[in-house]
Amino acid sequence: MNIFVLLYNCGTDKEGIHSIELKGRTIVLMFEDKDDATRYCGLLDAQDFPLPTVEMIDIEEIKNFCIKLDYEYKLVEKNFVPKTAEDRLLISPPQKNLEVNDWGEETNKEEIDINTIKENLEKLL
Repeated sequence: MNIFVLLYNCGTDKEGIHSIELKGRTIVLMFEDKDDATRYCGLLDAQDFPLPTVEMIDIEEIKNFCIKLDYEYKLVEKNFVPKTAEDRLLISPPQKNLEVNDWGEETNKEEIDINTIKENLEKLL
């Protein structure tokens, strides 16, 4: 089965895949519908995130990639309707992103500000 993913620097040696961080886990988003993936790119662009490209790829290739790197993966099905605040992150990107320069580098874990997380989740409602 082919799905759509969001890639940065596609076809270069600095290629990266779009993912989100949730509860300390890296989650790679896979879209069943190309239009949903394209819409998500537009939302990223509106929030001044780096703009990825939508690429079609075999779902098994992404699953194997995620298993190898101990990432999780989520398939955003066509006509997906979120039921929780966490589900909303599958159709609308978070307000904060990892800088492109930081990909692949150790990140400094800072103390989590619960109020900021709560405010960002409330903005999604």
